Amino acid sequence: MTRLLVTGAGGMLGRDLSAVLRARGDLSVRATTRADLDITDPDAVQAAVAGHDLVLNTAAWTDVDGAEADEEGATAVNGDAVAQLARACAATGARMIQVSTDYVFAGDATEPYPEDAITSPVNAYGRSKLAGELAVRKLLPDTGYVVRTAWLYGEHGPNFVATMLRLAEERESLDVVDDQRGQPTWSYRLAEQLVALADAALAGHAAPGVYHGTASGETTWYGLARAVFALRGLDPDRVRPTTSDRYRRPAPRPAYSVLGHDRWRAANLRPLADWRSALADALAAGRTR
Repeated sequence: MTRLLVTGAGGMLGRDLSAVLRARGDLSVRATTRADLDITDPDAVQAAVAGHDLVLNTAAWTDVDGAEADEEGATAVNGDAVAQLARACAATGARMIQVSTDYVFAGDATEPYPEDAITSPVNAYGRSKLAGELAVRKLLPDTGYVVRTAWLYGEHGPNFVATMLRLAEERESLDVVDDQRGQPTWSYRLAEQLVALADAALAGHAAPGVYHGTASGETTWYGLARAVFALRGLDPDRVRPTTSDRYRRPAPRPAYSVLGHDRWRAANLRPLADWRSALADALAAGRTR
């Protein structure tokens, strides 16, 4: 039986990933939370990886603004610890799927970033995640996979969609930025895509390297907020557009985070569906917290 290790299983994506994997009867899955496995501990990592065929790492420092104040701490988790996982996989022959981010790009493009686009992060979080990507690609050139995602929402943990639903009950109108473009991605659909990639990787059907795990299509945060209101039967005109300079934050955000999906097709896998259909499914299922 194929043996899989999931790290970061207490997070939004990790919980969905564990659920998708455990619904399968042909896999042996060990799902570890931060309390179970400290990925910054090399000895613990080596022991945890042993005996597994593939490692899916969803553990991460996710506090973007916090990383700006403590880049060393963020890099210890998102870069150095990922390198430890990759070394452990290299030593045992296990494959590895590392979840990364659109923040490795500068956000100054005008068309979707292909998987091989030049990286140039504009904040500490992006730099820390890029360090993890580079470690996987260097240490696991034939068995390492990087899946970049963005604008995640889901059932387990704080996220933009959940915030919009809460604010819809508290305020008559909302001002939402309309000058950042991206691809809202349901964490459960991403989890399913990661499992499909794991299957293809283990079968030798998917080449190692970078894949983009975001929903198809694109919108702005304002457009996403209006879609949430409309799908809930609320008046979308209660959402008003504004600009990012109205909401200064410690870490700069990329203005354009739209990613291309060509490598899925090369692996005979479909990219994720359009963000609108996934959002409708998530809301209908009550899977947005």
